Amino acid sequence: QVQLVESGGGLVQAGGSLRLSCTTSGRTFNRYSMGWFRQAPGKEREFVAAITWSGGITYYADSVKGRFTISRDYAMNTVYLQMNSLKPEDTAIYYCAADSSGITLTKPRAYDYWGQGTQVTVSS
Repeated sequence: QVQLVESGGGLVQAGGSLRLSCTTSGRTFNRYSMGWFRQAPGKEREFVAAITWSGGITYYADSVKGRFTISRDYAMNTVYLQMNSLKPEDTAIYYCAADSSGITLTKPRAYDYWGQGTQVTVSS
């Protein structure tokens, strides 16, 4: 099994930046596609960004395109989410996830493993 641990969340003013990190246990990190999702109170978990196992293709929700960047470091077994120009509506718990199939990466059900989440709060 794979264990994921997120970090880097916090409180930031609108227009500011944060970088989230997700460190993966095990030795098969390079064979998993990775995704970031977020969930605000009373709302469904929504897709934010994803990166294929090769790191060559990325996907973004329209709401974050141009502001967020997903990347991965194979040597560190870590996937990152750089978040710029943050807005209050970005406030949520952010989760990283790992998928071995490489299909339907914008849907939570496609992923096999999930982290515990990290809180991001953006003040106006």
